[in-house]
Amino acid sequence: MSLAVSATAAWQSERNRLLGIAYRMLGDFGHAEDVVSEVAIDAVRQERKADGHRVESWPAWLTTVCVRRSVDRVRQLAAVREDYTGPWLPEPVDTSRLPEETVANRELLSLTLLHLAEQLAPEARAALVLHRAFGMSAPEIADILEKTPAAVRQMISRAERRLDIDPDAPAPRTKDGAALEKLVRAIEQGDIDTVVAMLDRDAVLWADGGGKVKSAMNPVFGAERIGRFFAGILGKAATFDPVQPVRTRIIEVNGEAAVLLWHQGRSDVLLIDGGLDGRVRELRQVANPEKLTRLSLGEP
Repeated sequence: MSLAVSATAAWQSERNRLLGIAYRMLGDFGHAEDVVSEVAIDAVRQERKADGHRVESWPAWLTTVCVRRSVDRVRQLAAVREDYTGPWLPEPVDTSRLPEETVANRELLSLTLLHLAEQLAPEARAALVLHRAFGMSAPEIADILEKTPAAVRQMISRAERRLDIDPDAPAPRTKDGAALEKLVRAIEQGDIDTVVAMLDRDAVLWADGGGKVKSAMNPVFGAERIGRFFAGILGKAATFDPVQPVRTRIIEVNGEAAVLLWHQGRSDVLLIDGGLDGRVRELRQVANPEKLTRLSLGEP
């Protein structure tokens, strides 16, 4: 077997895991696929070098290159996202389209955490992803990021605090299915009072239209304002379709339940995040049609 075939075989074996790392780092599946493809090219080039250097562990080498390329891509995308029209949200992906290895470990896979991770510096994001989602130790991560283990532990600790992640929790929080069903019914029926009653007083909604469809240009803060936001949607939807203004369906996105909304001839995906008191504290509405291409939207 030639070295090039060995590199290719190693990449094929590790591809799904690499994709899981890159997607969690970038929040964009297309960019994650690009990064993983670039890693394949790097691996072949590495084996073809004439200096006689042999790769001792392809999984370790591929992981290192994937993380470093992802860090670079995060920095490149930061400038692009500064010019993004309205709030930027990660690209949701139909759970059935995600690699099995990515779905099996749902840590840091939810849109909520992918969105919150945008607050972190690229290397801190990498440290958190490798530690929480892939169980890597601080010394292992330190070798990849060229940091000391102590510095890596500090990055992970700070990132967990910033994202409000319980360091002792082995699995991500589960969504309240009953709350989601109740919200779906209220939206379909135009019952804004119930929608508002389900929200925490200080709830916040991010709506990502990307300038492609009409949406809130800034985060919407407070239950009453969010209620008026949905009332506006329902009012316009009733003008567009008086018989059934809004249609809904629960779908699985990034390993968690979400609401698919059809209204005014368009599709939106709505995800909610609640507190221990059962009230909804955060809502994320992805409406940019360019971000919904990896979902099975079906027909309304």
